[in-house]
Amino acid sequence: MASLSLPRVLHPRKTSLEIERENFEKSQAQALSKAINSQETPVKQKHVRSAIIGTFHTQGATTFWSIALKLPAMDDRIVAWKLCHVVHKILREGHPLCLVHSQRHRHDLDEIGKLWVHLKEGYGKMIRLYTSLLMTKLDFHRKNPRFPGHLGVSHEELESIGGNDINNYFQMTVEMFDYLDNIIDLQAAVFGSLDMARSNSMTSAGQCRLAPLIPCIQDASKLYDYCVKILFKLHFALPPDLLSGHRQRFLKQFKQLKSFYQNTSNLQYFKDLIAIPPLPENPPNFLIQSDLRTYVTQEVVVPQEPEEEHVTEGSLIDTSETSDFTDNHSRNSISPSPAHQEILVERDFLKSQCDKLSSDIGILLARNQKIVDDYQTKITNLETELATKESQLLQERQVKEDLMNQAFAVAQSQDCEQKVKDEKFNKLKEVYVKLRNDHIQKLREMAEAGKKVNQLTQQVSSIEQMKVELEATIVSLREQVAKSDEKLQKSANSQNEELEALKRDKELFNMETEILKKSIDDACKERDGLMVELREMRAKNEGLLREVEEWSEKFKVVEEESETVRKTSEDEIRKIVLQSLENNELTLKQALDEVDNPALTALSCSPDYLRSLSKVCLESLKYEIDLIKTTNSYVVVKANEITHRICVFVIQGRATGNNSPDINFGEKMAEECKILGGIILKLLQCFKERSDTKSLQNEAIVKLEEVAALADNINVSMNGIKAENLADLLESEMMEMDKAIEEAANRIQDMLTKSRTADSGIKLEVNSKLLDSCTTLMQAIRVLVQKSRLLQAEIVAQGKGTASAKEFYKRNHQWTDGFISAAKAVAVAAKFLLTAADKVVSSNGKLEQMVVAAQEIAASTAQLVVASRVKANRNSANLQQLTQASKGVTTATGTVVATVKDCSQLIDENEELDTSNLTLHQAKTLEMESQVRVLELEKELEQERHRLLALRKHHYKLEGDNEN
Repeated sequence: MASLSLPRVLHPRKTSLEIERENFEKSQAQALSKAINSQETPVKQKHVRSAIIGTFHTQGATTFWSIALKLPAMDDRIVAWKLCHVVHKILREGHPLCLVHSQRHRHDLDEIGKLWVHLKEGYGKMIRLYTSLLMTKLDFHRKNPRFPGHLGVSHEELESIGGNDINNYFQMTVEMFDYLDNIIDLQAAVFGSLDMARSNSMTSAGQCRLAPLIPCIQDASKLYDYCVKILFKLHFALPPDLLSGHRQRFLKQFKQLKSFYQNTSNLQYFKDLIAIPPLPENPPNFLIQSDLRTYVTQEVVVPQEPEEEHVTEGSLIDTSETSDFTDNHSRNSISPSPAHQEILVERDFLKSQCDKLSSDIGILLARNQKIVDDYQTKITNLETELATKESQLLQERQVKEDLMNQAFAVAQSQDCEQKVKDEKFNKLKEVYVKLRNDHIQKLREMAEAGKKVNQLTQQVSSIEQMKVELEATIVSLREQVAKSDEKLQKSANSQNEELEALKRDKELFNMETEILKKSIDDACKERDGLMVELREMRAKNEGLLREVEEWSEKFKVVEEESETVRKTSEDEIRKIVLQSLENNELTLKQALDEVDNPALTALSCSPDYLRSLSKVCLESLKYEIDLIKTTNSYVVVKANEITHRICVFVIQGRATGNNSPDINFGEKMAEECKILGGIILKLLQCFKERSDTKSLQNEAIVKLEEVAALADNINVSMNGIKAENLADLLESEMMEMDKAIEEAANRIQDMLTKSRTADSGIKLEVNSKLLDSCTTLMQAIRVLVQKSRLLQAEIVAQGKGTASAKEFYKRNHQWTDGFISAAKAVAVAAKFLLTAADKVVSSNGKLEQMVVAAQEIAASTAQLVVASRVKANRNSANLQQLTQASKGVTTATGTVVATVKDCSQLIDENEELDTSNLTLHQAKTLEMESQVRVLELEKELEQERHRLLALRKHHYKLEGDNEN
């Protein structure tokens, strides 16, 4: 039995309290490790909530700090940043003793900040500022222990803390100012570290940086409120001059806090996390005590957070496009990059949208003002009519009383008259009841008119806010364009500097070559002089053989030196030739790489110019092969000439291929140019090896002729043979357009008649409004087409001279093609509007289809107007009439869009959800179903956008094929 009890003695069982404590510490460690991890995502609030609950379970922050100090905050910057965030939440929302237990860990926070401050960018500076803020918070609560962690105290508690002592209030204000300075510095560092292209508020990286600003806003709101109240109290008791420093510091912090709140409110991330009250337009005037009565305490509201947080990823700018943008500019500073072009196009689009919104806002304001004036007039008339009715009612009442008195006086003697009077009394009673009902109805109409006026005012305010956002977007796009222009200028300057350096190196090589040649000439001259002197010595004195031998030895030495110099010069010349050939190969390879550069798609070159370049290249390729094998100077000159001419030909060949509407043909042109460049690279390699180049020379000439022939084919396809039939084709398309517009107008009128016969109520009202607006739009388009025909006839009459109209269209075939395309677009858009209206009236379509159709008609008619303006005289009366007709189409399009929105709102109001009889379970079920529907609609929206992009690409390709 003793052996059985021995293990129990050696390993005593743990009590339930110990097991519970271990489980609690394990759960706390798990929650903190999930909340404070190395992933660049915001801290999940459910894990922080577990840690906060744990502080109340342990009556302090001892367990929290024992776990938090084991985390790798000194090794990972993300862990350090999240630790600061969690500590801030614990100090604010944890157990009150957390402020006391955390005082001993100020040194740990200071060490973390000192370590990461050496990281100059990103999180390093922010971590140091956050640790300083936490230490300032701990100092503030140490000096003012009666303030809770969340800083929320009532007015009576604030006065009790100050003890009605001016000195205490003065010092407390200074400490609050220091606290606010730390918050302002931290938020400035956070917003300054955000790269709006990659770390915006809708990415996990941006949200990781922005999340700690929520407790900072909560602290700043309380501190600002207490500062205002205490400063009013100080100014009431002290002279204003003594508090000038406090006022200046407060005004500075007021402006910074106002900017902080505005920046935070504009971010989508904070919309559902915190409600930030805006600061007043002007700071309070502490010199006027009456301003304290108008001061309103602004409360920051943090809604209850959901159990699970989903980090919403925003639309990120592709970093690969950014890098391609930089690389393209470093390689080629001549043409702008596609990203730059997209920015310019987007800027112009936003400008046009802004102008369109401004005009729409003006129209809406005028319309709203007119409606308000009409309702005011109607209310005035109703009030006048009401007063008239009341006066009539009083008269009738008086007559009724008189009649009643007379009736009672002669009731027994005049029974017949009594019946007449009773009938009159009943009539008067009916008139009174009718007047009373009319009065009640007018009051109801007046209330409905007030509601409509409020709705219109809200629409105007939302449109103005949209205009402000668009203007801000335009400003940011202008800044991006300025930055891209600056980068272009820098890349151009760097390439110019490299070119100057290459020129200087070439001059140095030429100088060294000249020096070597001069040394060879000097050695040769010296040798000739020695030989002459030797002959003279032999003629004068045959006996001086020893001296002659010495001179012969000198001659041998000089000859050896000259041979050495000659060999050295030949080696240097050979190196120069090889270096020149290598530079030519590098230049040609760069040109071949530029063929695949997307930036070259914007360039164009005429086939005739490319043909002239091919002739120059053929002259360069016809060289003497024997001189290539023997003469260095000929090799260098001929290699430079061939390389530079072929480089220009290859680039211009790629640009010529861009003129072809057939993408495959353009790609074939580029591939042929690259093959030609590869042949020239092999030819340069033969130059270096001094081998036979006859076969490569012939191959290069043949390939050059093939590329030039392809360019001629582009020229033929561009000219085409359809120019002969352009006049007939234009007339046919114009007739088709007239026919489509006339058919659409008639069909819309038929639909309106059928709807009035078959429909009633809301549906009849909606169909009538929609079809009336479509009829107005068709009438405006018909006027525009008539004016366009008149202007077209004027253009042909002015431009054809003595030739016929067909000759004019053939001579200006590009303009005619544009006019035909515009006429086709108008006809297609009119048919699309007709189809959309038919579906809506028959309850099988959507109102958004009519908006798209109307906008497409406006765009198509704008294309028709632009095509007409190209050839028209600026002072033409027909052009002015066409412009007015275009404005009429734009106005009618806006009317269709506004009518669709009104009808949609009318339908929505008629189909409001009745939630009065829903239980909690039913309401939750409907809410979840609505969320599922929202996700499905977002997915369908994304798929529809991709489908729209593919359709537009296919449409552009078909237009290019039709032009050919």
